[in-house]
Amino acid sequence: MTTPLIEFGRPAEGPASSAVPAARVKVPPPPVRQRTTVSVNGVEIPHAAISAEAQQHPAGSAAEAYRVAAEALVVRELLLAEARAQEVPCTPTRDGKGRLETEEDALVRALLESRIVTPVATDVECRRYYDAHPETLRSKDIWEARHILIHVPSGADPAEVAHQETFALQLIRQLVAEPTRFGELARVHSACTSRENGGALGQLTAGSTVPQFERALAEMREGELSSQPVRSRYGFHIIELHRRILGRRLPFEVAKDRISLHLQATSWSRAVAQFIGVLSSRATIEGVAMDGSAHQSGGFR
Repeated sequence: MTTPLIEFGRPAEGPASSAVPAARVKVPPPPVRQRTTVSVNGVEIPHAAISAEAQQHPAGSAAEAYRVAAEALVVRELLLAEARAQEVPCTPTRDGKGRLETEEDALVRALLESRIVTPVATDVECRRYYDAHPETLRSKDIWEARHILIHVPSGADPAEVAHQETFALQLIRQLVAEPTRFGELARVHSACTSRENGGALGQLTAGSTVPQFERALAEMREGELSSQPVRSRYGFHIIELHRRILGRRLPFEVAKDRISLHLQATSWSRAVAQFIGVLSSRATIEGVAMDGSAHQSGGFR
């Protein structure tokens, strides 16, 4: 192995040249980038706290996650400072799983409950939303299907994957010739527990199975057998669609309560963002530029 002529922080060795400093010249290490201190009204938010919070904010880069986390903790500090200044009374409560909220979480909740008031949407407002969103207020499509799963272990090598795919294709050809044997072949070959029911999966809706399976169902006709195995993280699926029940637009009376809750939640979020904007405009914030919008994840957990 070639010994480097220059090592950071150590004397250089070897002949001097225009490219290499003279022997015994100590080359300093590269400068370390210093992070900007983040603070709210003089209260510093530690780098370690921001780094920990960044784990809760998936982003395109570590720098972006750090920035969003810093903004979230700035928002939290703004709210805590306001709650303490106003001496907002609070009592920690337990959630549905019996977990007791922290004193700081209780302070933030009590402050927002005391300062943010949102009106209940009227029937007229709900009807206006209903008429403007005909495609969103629908029942889900329902599929009745069965399948045979040829399992492919995680990390399987290409040869094993190809072997399992070939076997799935052989089963498809067999079912094309003998469609009444689906249940029998499912009981013998399927790696899914549905094999006990001949591969029957019952009624499926969006989100109840893996995306690749759902995309295949959406493209199939009733009574159709998949012409090619459908690959998912579990392996290869041979699918037969028995029936499709298309979703229908919900009647207004059924959708009204859902619309009312949505409008109230939207109004609440807007009011919180405005409240935070007022607090940030009065505060001295260093190390992060606030855009006036509320970063609720992390700030209101």
